[in-house]
Amino acid sequence: HALLIAFIVFALPLTWIGAWRRWAWVGSPWFRLPHLALIAFVVAQTWLDQLCPLTVWEAELRRAAGQADNGEQFIAYWLGQLIFVEASLDVLAWVYTAFGLAVVLTLWFVPVRWRGR
Repeated sequence: HALLIAFIVFALPLTWIGAWRRWAWVGSPWFRLPHLALIAFVVAQTWLDQLCPLTVWEAELRRAAGQADNGEQFIAYWLGQLIFVEASLDVLAWVYTAFGLAVVLTLWFVPVRWRGR
């Protein structure tokens, strides 16, 4: 979870910084397309009111290990723990959607560089 969240969150500012600093790797489809796919998945599963598969898997593993399941989504739990914000799924859906739109707009302003072009 933490690595995926870090990638989703930090890839966007790194793309803008990299475009400004002319880092070639920020235009790579190997970097940009997984970023777009991940945020698109997060937005879609949130709007469809589905739990993240990693959250479901984590809860199943905790139950199998005899640990208590806290019943909360991973991100909602850690947001509350880390920054003392209680966010509903509706609020998270709008935040994720806005972030997803920022990623899509970044594709327009800082395009992916395909080989041979």
